[in-house]
Amino acid sequence: MPIRSVPSWATTTVLALCGMVVALQQTLVVPLLPDFPVILGVSAEDSSWLVTATLLSAAIFTPVISRMADMYGKRKMLILALAVMTAGSLVAAIGGSFGSLIAGRAMQGFASSLIPVGISVLRDELPKEKVASAVALMSATLGIGSALGMPMSGLLYNAYGWESLFWVSAALGLVFLVGVLLLVKESKITTPGRFDIAGALVLSVLLTAALLAISKGASWGWTSPLTLGLFALSLALLAGWIPLQLRVNQPMIDLRTAVKRPVLLTNVSSFFLCVAMFVNMLITTQQLQIPEQTGYGFGLSVLVAGLAMVPSGLAMVALSGAAGAMLNRWGGKPTIIFGGAIMALTYIARVFLDDAVWQIIVGATLVNVGVAFSYAAMPTLIMSAVPITETASANGVNALIRSLGTTVASALTGLILATMVVEYNGVPLPSLNAMHLSFWLAALAAIIGIGIALFIPSSSPVPKIETDVEETMVHGRVIMTPRPGTQQPAIVTFVREDGVPGDWARTDHEGQFSAVLPGPGRYVVVANAAGWVPSSHLVTFSEGITEHDIELHHMLSLSGVVASGETVVAGALVSLSAGAGDFIAATHTDDLGSYTLDLPPVGTYVLTAASPQTETAASVKVILRARTERVDIELPA
Repeated sequence: MPIRSVPSWATTTVLALCGMVVALQQTLVVPLLPDFPVILGVSAEDSSWLVTATLLSAAIFTPVISRMADMYGKRKMLILALAVMTAGSLVAAIGGSFGSLIAGRAMQGFASSLIPVGISVLRDELPKEKVASAVALMSATLGIGSALGMPMSGLLYNAYGWESLFWVSAALGLVFLVGVLLLVKESKITTPGRFDIAGALVLSVLLTAALLAISKGASWGWTSPLTLGLFALSLALLAGWIPLQLRVNQPMIDLRTAVKRPVLLTNVSSFFLCVAMFVNMLITTQQLQIPEQTGYGFGLSVLVAGLAMVPSGLAMVALSGAAGAMLNRWGGKPTIIFGGAIMALTYIARVFLDDAVWQIIVGATLVNVGVAFSYAAMPTLIMSAVPITETASANGVNALIRSLGTTVASALTGLILATMVVEYNGVPLPSLNAMHLSFWLAALAAIIGIGIALFIPSSSPVPKIETDVEETMVHGRVIMTPRPGTQQPAIVTFVREDGVPGDWARTDHEGQFSAVLPGPGRYVVVANAAGWVPSSHLVTFSEGITEHDIELHHMLSLSGVVASGETVVAGALVSLSAGAGDFIAATHTDDLGSYTLDLPPVGTYVLTAASPQTETAASVKVILRARTERVDIELPA
């Protein structure tokens, strides 16, 4: 990479602090929820929308802004997210009404996109050897932000009133907005194309319906018409959205990449690990605040209970360097498994060790130690498995999956705590058994996450890449010459002559692709599409942006000659059927007795030839592989 005018530590610091702001938005109003009904003159059910509004907007806009970051510029989207968050904080602080608070909290949800977009910026802008540690640090700031949010809210509320929470949030947003403007460069890596507006709109409605049903199902009733209707709406929209994404040229979410084994398994593992992580945040402070007279609580105030969570947040930051070192040495798969194992073992221990405040604090801290390693590994695994031009959008999907995990954890834990209660002075409180059950379920979620992560393909160690060389952008098109009217999706891969892997890309419906190479030089370029003979050649790429088209000339085919003795049979019918009897294709031989069929998928088939002139037929069983095959058929005399 070229000499930077801004030190890498400065870029890392400002982006990591942006990550802390994301966590602050999530916990900012939680300590005040019991007081907001009185302050605003609304019901407790209505006041819960102050959390739900942020949750919904974060889930909706994180994948949207992340996709726009890949297409239009990551720094631009960081600025947009911070600007909207800051404006939302001002709306909440100045408005003074319940409606303005809801609107402001929804705008604050834009901040969630700072994490995936910021991580993608770190990948683009930092020297390669510093990326893992920087990603680990940015992930760790989520913990310190969550830990500081509750005590900070309590202090500000007691000293300056509830409006001060949003004034401080606006001030932080403004400071970090200036920091991004001064210390973050715009990435040169972008994906040209048209934004998928229809896909974004359908996804937004889909997520709104699903998250409302999950987060409000307990209060509305899980079998109520509204809850069931929202679930049904989300499923119906999902059924329409998937084919839309497969058909559109520049999809909102590239489902073909999302179902790749490393990406899919990482996202599913992330879901369960986030369920486990969030139980810690939901249970610990309640456990510390329950009155001592119950026999299992500690009677701490909201402020003191919040302060007790600070060590767990600091532990995440302190261990971010260790997480980065583990990522560099062993890779993402061992790191995510290690973090999940710490969480699982700690939750099991917390079932039996809850007799003193220090045991609760140590348990919460150890859970966050596991979170530090797991959270650092998630974006690293995602970025190693997707094209470099899609890192922000792929991380945005992972962030969405994590958000779904925390939503499910909140709904499930809330149901357990509300169902298994004890009476104290006429007030229902979560029972000790409810907390223990929550810990067992968190441990189970972590174990499931580990089990899924075991099947993530292990990545091979890659050679060191020079850090003083600027990355090279390649744009181009795969052209299928025999059939220019049809365009199959193709995969293009790049490997440098010395073995350094470049990038890979999937073409759109017009054959266009974009890739990012680790620097100029000579590369082996391979293009492959279903039904076509792969194309490979050596190309020398220079610095900057290069245009390079690739042609595929030959389709994979099944061909041969139909003959009867020494005589070729013209006009014979040749048909191909699957082993189970399904018809595949048919053609007729030419004057030379030759036939050609497009090669079907790998498998066992029955190939039949029949001659109306001689009224003879013959069949052969063939095993076809992914290569051009020749099969001659002999008709009986």
